[in-house]
Amino acid sequence: MTQTISINFIVPQSWNDMSDKQLRYVYQLMASDFAIDEVKTFFLLKWSGAKLIGRQDSGAYLMKFGKTLFEVTPLTLAELLTNLDWLGQPPTSPVRLSKLNRRSALPADFQGVPFETFIVCDNYYQGYLQTSQDYLLDEIGRVCYQDEKLKFLPWQRISILFWIIALKELFARQFPDFFQPAGAADGNLLGATPASVEASMNAQIRALTKGDVTKESEVLALDTWRALTELNAQAKEYKELNAKMKS
Repeated sequence: MTQTISINFIVPQSWNDMSDKQLRYVYQLMASDFAIDEVKTFFLLKWSGAKLIGRQDSGAYLMKFGKTLFEVTPLTLAELLTNLDWLGQPPTSPVRLSKLNRRSALPADFQGVPFETFIVCDNYYQGYLQTSQDYLLDEIGRVCYQDEKLKFLPWQRISILFWIIALKELFARQFPDFFQPAGAADGNLLGATPASVEASMNAQIRALTKGDVTKESEVLALDTWRALTELNAQAKEYKELNAKMKS
């Protein structure tokens, strides 16, 4: 007689729902070059509480949940994996390991972090986009985990890269007049291309000091969000003035 049982697979619904252990596990899988469907499968089995026992001659998977043995067809498993499709894309809100190599991280969204720290991280990030050199991710990690001697494994570099990608995504939404696509012709105080990172950094500082070099230290010590709020307001004003002049 066939018996019907109900098993609830409870897994995180987004990057932000994951614990440090879960984040670490995913990054380690990614660093091992598993395909994304394999990453999702391993993650589902490990964190749902179900265990894969083996594969039946029928092609179905024999699994165990607690003391209950049950079969799952490949099609059913594939349908379950759709709940983890978000793992196929970097997070859109900042997520990071709260500690790495026993060092505590800066706030994920950089609230309360000095503007100078963000400028340094963004400088390294823009350099990484141009060169794909891992040492630049290491430099970001040393800043974000506040230890200049830290060394990083491949999976830890992935965690750092995903953090900064999500941080820039958040800032693009929060400060849309300031953070614009590369090559934008107006209102972009960051500069037109990644090649002008140093010039862009200097432009940000000049915009906030309004040319008064005696205020540079004060500006660099500003909270990142406060500094970006002011830069966004200036960019918006510039765009509005430029639009009026064109009309």
